[in-house]
Amino acid sequence: MNTTSTPTVLSVATSRRVERLVQGQPTSDGDGVKLTRVLTQPLQRRLDPFLMLDAFGSDSASDYIGGFPSHPHRGFETVTVMLEGRMRHQDSVGNVGLLEPGSVQWMTAGRGIIHSEMPEQEEGRMAGFQLWVNLPAKDKMSPPMYRDVPPADVPVFTLDGGVTVRVIAGVSHGVTGAVTRPTTEPLYLDVALPAGTSFAQPIPAGHNAFVYVYGGAVEIEGTRVDRERMAILANDPGADGVRVTAQGADAKLLVIAGQPLHEPIVQYGPFVMNTPAEIHQAMADFQRGTLAA
Repeated sequence: MNTTSTPTVLSVATSRRVERLVQGQPTSDGDGVKLTRVLTQPLQRRLDPFLMLDAFGSDSASDYIGGFPSHPHRGFETVTVMLEGRMRHQDSVGNVGLLEPGSVQWMTAGRGIIHSEMPEQEEGRMAGFQLWVNLPAKDKMSPPMYRDVPPADVPVFTLDGGVTVRVIAGVSHGVTGAVTRPTTEPLYLDVALPAGTSFAQPIPAGHNAFVYVYGGAVEIEGTRVDRERMAILANDPGADGVRVTAQGADAKLLVIAGQPLHEPIVQYGPFVMNTPAEIHQAMADFQRGTLAA
């Protein structure tokens, strides 16, 4: 664990409110992998630049053993965070990586990549998240990139009361995350709150933001957010961040924010572009075998 013992202690004068609570939709993807789609397509404009958030977690191998066989992507980035279990990544660029508990995989599909994510276990629990982050039009046809971040390379800091924060992307309390990205400037924090403790995170006024609770429950400006709920944070004028407090027991949550692109979003399955013509081109390139060439 990469632990930073002396983070800069920051406060939030006015916390954002909860604009809306969202319950994820059970679904399946890949070869029958069961998951919960938390950020769905109708929320893409509201939570620009974020396109999708899937949460997966099961003790039953039948829920995940099929994995995600080879499939294409173009036009965005995927961020996979593993909480429990092991999954092997391979792609058309030649990258191979092992997702293990605590690790992060950041893949930029750019102009095109074909990859697979397959379980490297036949029993036990598999749990984690995958977030899709849009790319600006100018970068959608950029060369694909891949970064495999082992658990020891994800910065972690601890605040008073035992609040622990893993900084996956962006900057929190002076600690720079494992990944920083231009343009969308994503913030991605994995926060553990002991019962009764609070955590405050500054967020730029123009950024869209949400909190996803995956353990316990929290309170945000008078609104209770229970486990497996996403709280879309209002873009309140004058609010300088968000303050969350664990309610009754220990809580675990994701805090995610980013700079919106304010560009058209056209999605067809694994392709996210700006126009229907670009989607048709992506499909044609894939059918011809040139998408990842």
